[in-house]
Order: sequence, then C-alpha cells, then structure tokens
Amino acid sequence: MSEVLSSFRLRPGDPAPDFALPDAAGQITTRTAASGPAGLLVMFACNHCPFVIHLAAAVGDLAREITALGVHTVAINSNDAARHPEDEPARMTEFAADYRWDFSYLIDDSQDVAKAYGAACTPDFFLVDGQGRLFYTGQFDDSRPRSGQAVHGGDLREAVRRMLAGEQPLARPYPSSGCNIKWKPGNQPRWWNTNR
Repeated sequence: MSEVLSSFRLRPGDPAPDFALPDAAGQITTRTAASGPAGLLVMFACNHCPFVIHLAAAVGDLAREITALGVHTVAINSNDAARHPEDEPARMTEFAADYRWDFSYLIDDSQDVAKAYGAACTPDFFLVDGQGRLFYTGQFDDSRPRSGQAVHGGDLREAVRRMLAGEQPLARPYPSSGCNIKWKPGNQPRWWNTNR
C-alpha cells in the first residue's frame, strides 16, 4: 500500500474549478447543482483504496451532518478503471450503497477534474464555501488504516465549523494522505511527482 500526500495546488480563496460529470447511471451533475447554500465538500475517491475504505462510513455520516448545515457533498472517481477494474462505474453504485453515501458519486473519465483541483490521492478533500471559493483542502483526520486510532473527522469537521462561523481557515492544514490517483498512461499532470 503506497501512500502519497495531496498537492495543495489550490489555495484558500481560489475559485473552485467547475465540473459536469456523470454518475454510474449517466446522470450529469455540475458543481453548482451539487453545492448546498453554504458550500460543497468535494472528495476524490475510489472503490478499492484502503484509505478510502477506512474513512468511507464516517464520510457518509459527516456528509449527513453537514447537509443539515447547508454544506452538500460530492465524490469523484478519477482513477483509470481500464487498468483498475475494481474502480469501474458498475462497482461504484454498490460501494456508495454499502457505506451509505447519500450523495452523488461521479466519474471523471478524462481525469481533467482531478488535474484542475490538483488532487493527488484518494481520498483528497476540498471544502468550497457558498461563494464557490476554496476554504480548506487537507486530511479528514489523523487516523490511518491499521493505525488503531478511531476515525473521527476532526480536521474536516473543524474546517466546516470555521467556514460557517466566518472564521479564517486553518493556517497550515495537514494534507490528505492515501493511494495515488491511478493516472491513465501518458496522462499524469506535469506537476505530478512520482517520487513522493
């Protein structure tokens, strides 16, 4: 299990990149349509990564919690499903149901949306405010697979609290960690560093 860290290419205050992506049934969702009145949590995810599996149920719980506060959630799968069939769309619906994801789970087949956000790993989290600007990118919490520490979502929960309270974002958030996004051959972004 390799671990990489998110790239922090987007900074707080930057406009969040738009997207229009299908789910496994072909239903298109845009960033604007996915957003709640107070913001949007964008998570880059996949079906097989142990880091995603470790957090998946807690992400579903947090999504329900913040939906009540006006912050909606969307997950995006940018992995190369041709080379990693466990991440193919047919399995995404079952995965989302298993972990009670009551939000859209979208397919970024071109991988352009992952590149636009600077997503580097699964899971990678981007919290966008009600004006469509990035407020936070960083880890869900400091738990890791096989660490023995319970998943608590403390980092992301604090980021949501600060955003809704009109406070400043965390000055130095800890980046997400997880499995690298599975780029298609020849499609790795120029900023991607395979040695990290």
